[in-house]
Amino acid sequence: MTIAEGVDPGEQLLRLHLMGGPWINQSLYVAASLGIADQLDAEPVPISYLAKACQANEDALFRFCRALAGLGVLKAHSGRAFSLTELGRALRSDVPNTLRWGIMLHGGETFRSWSDVLHTVRTGKPAFDHTFGTPFFDYLATHPEYNDIFHRTMGVTDRPPEVLGDYDFARSRVVADIGGGIGTLLATVLRAHPHLRGILQDLPEALRGAGENLTAYGVADRCEIVGASFFDSLPEGADTFVLSRVLHNWGDEQAVTLLTGVRDRIADGGRLLVVDHLLPDADGFHPALLADLQMLVVLGGKDRTEGELRALLAAAGFAVTAQWDGPVGTSPRVDSMIEAVPVAR
Repeated sequence: MTIAEGVDPGEQLLRLHLMGGPWINQSLYVAASLGIADQLDAEPVPISYLAKACQANEDALFRFCRALAGLGVLKAHSGRAFSLTELGRALRSDVPNTLRWGIMLHGGETFRSWSDVLHTVRTGKPAFDHTFGTPFFDYLATHPEYNDIFHRTMGVTDRPPEVLGDYDFARSRVVADIGGGIGTLLATVLRAHPHLRGILQDLPEALRGAGENLTAYGVADRCEIVGASFFDSLPEGADTFVLSRVLHNWGDEQAVTLLTGVRDRIADGGRLLVVDHLLPDADGFHPALLADLQMLVVLGGKDRTEGELRALLAAAGFAVTAQWDGPVGTSPRVDSMIEAVPVAR
């Protein structure tokens, strides 16, 4: 797309993103799904070779690569050849913090659910359930390939929040990480605090690889793994519960149900740590507002303001005692951590 004479370039770029956003998303999805970046580096590669390596139609792949070159992901060369740009390297499977799995996650089934977004707007219910006939996490349980993509994405994005490093675990004895996936957060805490024992709970399919991960951190002998829905049961005996980036997956009613369950299980003198992405209170645009829509359309969940999260905790019988806000970086979401204690009944 060239800049037309007399048209402000910034305005034309805005129009491209407003109308062509889905095309950009799906072009990146093609690159990620076919592993195009894994086949390229600084030297030009003919499209004929790339098509064979990616098992794709040569002409169709050329046209997508040409568009990706226009976006700065690839670089086009004479003779219908392409190389990888520095921006495009982020799509390689073997780089730290790769974007490949996240693009495959958000460009696949979750993207398709946006075609039914009016269902969400009219009913308040997640479009994903309407599109696929089942809730997102139930879908993962029966679709191992997409489940693998989801957990690969979580393995990249669910690094231990920086705010957790500010917390004093000296008073804790048993830390229960609820919805903790393969346990990277809990393993990091246990390794830093040798006196602690841990309980890692999540759905069985989310725990695949947890044992190996805990072993790699050298803490497997101090951690119990529990495969169960936290809506069905929660572990006993923990004096510190952690809900890291969990509550935003759920609507208010379900979030209060989970928090109330923790309130009933937490040991005397125990504490709850909630790590989540908080929405800004200020008016005006912020990228987190779009991330909140993704939570609504796919999960029926929501990102919350500080006031909304505190209200949920109060409804479940907790009082907030401290709060830490993470550094503002390039991510549209910023982690905050709230410490809360049970209120006497």
